[in-house]
Amino acid sequence: MKKHHTIIIAGAGGIAKAVALILAEWSEVTPTIFIGNRTLHKAQKLVAWIKNGITKPCNIKAFHLSGEGLTNEMKVVFKQGEIILDCLPGTLAPKMAYYAKEYNMHYANLTEYIAETQQIIKLANNATTGFVLQSGLAPGYIDVLANHIFREFCNDFKVNKVDNLEFKVGALTKNATAPHYYGFTWSPVGVATEYIKEAEVIRNFKKTKRPSLSERNTIIIDGISYEEDLTSGGAANLPDALAGKVNTLDYKTLRHPGHYAWVKEQIKKLGIVNNPIDALQQIMEKQIPHIEEDQIILYAAVQGKDSQGILRRREVSKHILPQKIGKYQLRAIQTTTAVPLIQSAKLLLESSFKGVVFQSEIDTKRFLNGTFIVPVYGNV
Repeated sequence: MKKHHTIIIAGAGGIAKAVALILAEWSEVTPTIFIGNRTLHKAQKLVAWIKNGITKPCNIKAFHLSGEGLTNEMKVVFKQGEIILDCLPGTLAPKMAYYAKEYNMHYANLTEYIAETQQIIKLANNATTGFVLQSGLAPGYIDVLANHIFREFCNDFKVNKVDNLEFKVGALTKNATAPHYYGFTWSPVGVATEYIKEAEVIRNFKKTKRPSLSERNTIIIDGISYEEDLTSGGAANLPDALAGKVNTLDYKTLRHPGHYAWVKEQIKKLGIVNNPIDALQQIMEKQIPHIEEDQIILYAAVQGKDSQGILRRREVSKHILPQKIGKYQLRAIQTTTAVPLIQSAKLLLESSFKGVVFQSEIDTKRFLNGTFIVPVYGNV
């Protein structure tokens, strides 16, 4: 950030921690940061953690983000804020977006939840500020990367349609043991949600839906075998933006071999229940441990014929490990989720966007080579 900005972070969990720490450490001009949480003590604890972990001064304050509605303290903070970076559970996203619109602030969030995203798109229709939605890792960075390689392919090979656009991300442990071959490195409810809700894809050049976990395959990335399968939310708005231009498009989640067979068995055992997401989450949390040491694997590829009829393929893969920021070591899932959100904030604060800015509308080269993106993801 080249100017001083006042930034509100909603939430005080692992991603909010990373966002605040990276903003304080890497901004050219250190912003004023407000951290709000419904449990004030948690926000205060995070503020103390940040102050102990940064290498330069930062004006950072905690406030109580009430779940009951606007308080006087919230009004005071919102009047000062220029943008809300929403790190809360996706179910709360429409409420935070409403506050942003009412107080003339920009807004960026992380959620892969489709219904809540649709609510915000309607809400932001006549907004005077910008709203970047689904701006984390997946959805988020991976969609900008996929759109980037699609555009470059079309430009370089002088075509306007391709056969396949595929993009995949795995938030994984380094090791995996039977029977589940998995360890939680991020939100269990997020994992359960993406396994249960439908995935939006393109088939035969048309946007459609497919059941999650219905198209499992094996893929080898940098010489290592992974399983891939459809999951919900990760495609962002690319199925809308690229319908008619891509014959087959999908987002898939990467896992260690053996995991998806185990998950399918658990879902089969559930049978018909009122809340399958909650039920699956409970089963997984009883058997799958939380593991701190993590890695992010991501892959994107575009394939099609060039103007001469020769079949071509372009691929990008990245392997991202935990990284030291300030005085702390952050997990790979924290940095890879936080920096696209911050880069989106920079985009909004340094532009005149109004209403929703879709992933497909982002300047891919500028974003992917942004000052917050490159130290984590490298150049493209």
